[in-house]
Amino acid sequence: MRKLSSLSGAAVILLGMALGADAAPPTLIRLAAAVNIGNMLFYAAVDKGFLARRGFDPKLELYATGAEMSKALDVGQVDFSVAAISNLPVALERGLTARAVSAFTGSAYVKTTDDEVMAIVVRPDSGINSLADLAGKTVGVTFGGTNELYLQEVLKKNSIPLSAVQRINVPLATPVGLFDTGGVHAMAMFEPQITMMLDKVKGARLLQRGGGFVCFCSSVHGLPDRVYKDRDATQRLVDALSETAFWLRDPKNLDEISVIASRYIRGLERDIVKRTFKYASFDPRLGKNTYIVFRKTVEQLIEQKKMKAPFDPEKYYDASFVKRTMERHPEWFKDLPAVKE
Repeated sequence: MRKLSSLSGAAVILLGMALGADAAPPTLIRLAAAVNIGNMLFYAAVDKGFLARRGFDPKLELYATGAEMSKALDVGQVDFSVAAISNLPVALERGLTARAVSAFTGSAYVKTTDDEVMAIVVRPDSGINSLADLAGKTVGVTFGGTNELYLQEVLKKNSIPLSAVQRINVPLATPVGLFDTGGVHAMAMFEPQITMMLDKVKGARLLQRGGGFVCFCSSVHGLPDRVYKDRDATQRLVDALSETAFWLRDPKNLDEISVIASRYIRGLERDIVKRTFKYASFDPRLGKNTYIVFRKTVEQLIEQKKMKAPFDPEKYYDASFVKRTMERHPEWFKDLPAVKE
């Protein structure tokens, strides 16, 4: 397991001073996230004190892949983790018993695809001028990541056999360097790495952005013992993340967002955050359409032979916590599109 870094909220110290010596100590909560703009919800919840203000002492661990985060959760190294809908069903089929309490990234609550944050970029010397030209080329992708699912769906919709493309596994920490040195002809990746590659390599081109192929969507989940042992703590977590998501969606906070993102993502400049943040979306709601997206993704994974059978999303999602937050704090959801449940 390659754990990239560990950070905690300094605001907890100030909270303890404000509450006084007789106050109950803050609740330790260990969180796992990956390194991309889609994980800004955890970054900001820690750095802006949204978690600390609700009595938490947050410890945030950054991991290179979703598989590593699932393993860390399963063995008790973290309490809650980010789970991408593109690979989470595989872990569930293999025995992971996690329950999702809130959406994290993406707009699965309102639409079935959301992939503008992903793209395929090509080097200037690649000889790739169209999607068809990917055949016979080397393409970097993160095995098991949403970008791999995205690449496979793009190839499928354009009648390009997967076997015609040589794929190289690229951890989230290294795509820009590999692309710069010519280790691949093309890269299927997320923002902000996409824009960083375009800026770094003169003449590099955007071959395909988004297109409605998959849902770059994720959720916050924990093992049942952790989720339900202290329902109050879980509710406070969902409250904090919902308020954080509202803060992230407010354009006037983009300067602060860029500062936070540049601290968590190596080599990321604030200007790039400001240019790419528009591609990310944060809607914590869970609903019927979320289940539709889950089932559609499972169908894709079965077709790709990564899963054997359908999995019931009702066994995974528990929308009761976020619905409770919506009832008590409608002001944090007022800017989101309404959807009839």
